[in-house]
Amino acid sequence: MVVGNHVIVGVGGDAIDVPGYLEARDPTTGELQWRWNSEPAKGEPGSETWPDEASMSHGGGMTWLPGTYDPELNLLYWGTGNANPVMAGQGRKGSDLWTCSIVALNADTGKLVWYFQGSPHDTHDWDNTETPVLFDADVEGKPRKLLAQAARNGYFFVLDRSNGAHVVSKPFVPLNWSKGIDTKGEPIPDPEKEPTVDGNLLTINGVGGTNWMPPSFSPQTGLFYVNAFLGYSVTYLTDTSERPEGYGGSIRNLWAQHVLEAIDYKTGDVKWSHPYPTAGGTGGVGLGGPGILTTAGDLLFSGDYNGNLIAFKASNGDILWHFPMLHSLGNGPETYMLDGKQYLVAGGGDTLYVFALN
Repeated sequence: MVVGNHVIVGVGGDAIDVPGYLEARDPTTGELQWRWNSEPAKGEPGSETWPDEASMSHGGGMTWLPGTYDPELNLLYWGTGNANPVMAGQGRKGSDLWTCSIVALNADTGKLVWYFQGSPHDTHDWDNTETPVLFDADVEGKPRKLLAQAARNGYFFVLDRSNGAHVVSKPFVPLNWSKGIDTKGEPIPDPEKEPTVDGNLLTINGVGGTNWMPPSFSPQTGLFYVNAFLGYSVTYLTDTSERPEGYGGSIRNLWAQHVLEAIDYKTGDVKWSHPYPTAGGTGGVGLGGPGILTTAGDLLFSGDYNGNLIAFKASNGDILWHFPMLHSLGNGPETYMLDGKQYLVAGGGDTLYVFALN
């Protein structure tokens, strides 16, 4: 992401036992301007949420999806990935900050302004890197600067993006790994639902309630749209040592279904949903998936796993049009104007499909 004279660079690498970070570099020289570490060093704020220095040095928290930016507040909003070792939490007891969080950073200095941890002490590989969507809207009759995220852990979060205050925290898919939320709106993990050697049943898909596919928000409808996953899975603990490394567990899907959901930002209620007939049974769903585009004309463009590009009525989910592509939609569709004509472009496999509105 480019913000002013900063090139913001994240880092990936699931199960690589090193701490994650986000950094800014000069676009002309490549010189490092600042670096923010997603695990604190010994004695720094947040270090009290890890048991020791060794656990922090294996921390994880990768910043592998682009964030968003508010130019008025000059804040970057970025999601951080899961803690390491993946799915095995016995060697890192505590909430493990700043993993599985949304963080707000000053774009010029990289200083942490606020944070919200979507999955404290993650033991299910719930990367919290899903796109933070920014919009301004009313809450209880008062205008607020908001941030919304449909997180991989199955929760829908709405926060005040100026200070991180919680507005809504509510599941958008069935889940049983959490016992509810605390006073900050952060989920409370249920230790009884952590991975075990014999396996533990979860009422959520193995890859989570959603993944990296981009969601969308429509100010016309007041709805947040996400391609979600329903399902059941079993989690296993595969490394029982006191200090596991890498992948310390595994997930097996039992059943899964792809569903498009429209969520009310004020309440977290699902106002309408469109389940797709594909990606069910025991085969699970793909890690990727279609992104979403909403327009001021009450349209929503997305796709299914059968290769269809689909136009929905954004306010109620009615299907208005579809086009069969050779491969399933792999991005968020885009629209643009050229010479007075409106175009829609979408990618499926190695092909771009461009349509013009008549």
